[in-house]
Amino acid sequence: MAESVYKVIELVGTSTESWEKAAKAAVDRASKSLRDLRVAEIVELDMQLSNGKVEAYRAKVKVSFKFEGDKPAGKKR
Repeated sequence: MAESVYKVIELVGTSTESWEKAAKAAVDRASKSLRDLRVAEIVELDMQLSNGKVEAYRAKVKVSFKFEGDKPAGKKR
């Protein structure tokens, strides 16, 4: 098996409906600009409050994707 490297970034998704939709929003947005997403891990859940009421659910998500850095000189991409 060839060796691979993955990059992990942290995102915060929000939703006025649920934590699940907040997490999905983060992954959906990441998939628009990143290729080859592999794993999404929810690391924290919280809520944004206003006057003692929930305004939004927030999910902090770590997303990993295959890292495609520069290849060594002389190698074709």
